[in-house]
Amino acid sequence: MNISIKRIVTAFLLLFFTSFTCVMAQKDDSGAAFTVQGDLVSSYLWRGFYQTGASFQPTLAFSVAGFSLTAWGSTDFDGYKSSEGAANKEIDLTAAYTFGNSGLTLSIADLWWAGQGANKYFNFKSHETAHHFEAGLAYTLPVEKFPLSVAWYTMFAGQDKDEDGNQNYSSYVELNYPFRVKTVDLTATCGFLPYTSYGVYTGAKTNDGFAVTNVALKGSTTIKFSDSFSLPIFAQAIWNPRMEDAHVVFGISLRPW
Repeated sequence: MNISIKRIVTAFLLLFFTSFTCVMAQKDDSGAAFTVQGDLVSSYLWRGFYQTGASFQPTLAFSVAGFSLTAWGSTDFDGYKSSEGAANKEIDLTAAYTFGNSGLTLSIADLWWAGQGANKYFNFKSHETAHHFEAGLAYTLPVEKFPLSVAWYTMFAGQDKDEDGNQNYSSYVELNYPFRVKTVDLTATCGFLPYTSYGVYTGAKTNDGFAVTNVALKGSTTIKFSDSFSLPIFAQAIWNPRMEDAHVVFGISLRPW
C-alpha cells in the first residue's frame, strides 16, 4: 500500500509540473488561462464543517483545452502557534478535466490539512501520512434554465481509515443550483455523506450512515468604487444538520482584472 501511495503521489506531481510546462509553451496557441486570486474570509468552513476562524485563501491555477491544475491553500491568522494546537494550514492540489460540452468533469485531488508545524508533508506511508487522496466526478445538467450540478467525491488513499485501519473510502455528495437576482449571483447548496464515515468529516464523532452536512445559500456581488476599481464580495449562510451547527461567512476576493 505504501508503494501504491508513493506511485500515486509521484504520478500526480509529474502530471502537475509537466502540464505546467506544456501550458506555458502553448499559451499563445491554445488560449490557456492563468489564475491568481486570494480570498479573505471571516471563517473557514469545508463541506459544512467548521475548520478555523478568519483566514486567507490563495489560489494559483491554469487551464487549457478542458484540463486544469489548481493549487489552493488556507491559513488562519493565528501565526505559528495556536491556543488550541497547531495553527490551521491547508494545501490542496487538484487536477481536473472537463469533457467538452458534456457537462462532465473528472478530478483527482491531494488534500493536506495537518496544520502549521506538523511538517512531514512528504511522508506518504499509508498509516502515517496526513494526506487524503480524493477522486471526484461532477455533472452539470445541459439545461440553460435549470443548471443544476451534482458532484460525488471519494477518498481512495491516504489518512482516511476506518476503526480497523482499513481504507474507509469516505464520500461526500453535493448539489449546487446557481441563479441570479438583480445584481447578485446566488448559489443554493445541499451536501451530504452517503454512508458511514470514521472521523474525517465529523472529527471525534463517527457518522453512522446517511447525513446531511451542508445546506447553504451563497450570494456574490461587486462593489464598484470607480470605473477602474471594483471589489468582489460574498456572504454565505451555512447550516450543518448533522452537527447541529450554523454559520454566516463574509469574504472578499482579490484578483487582477
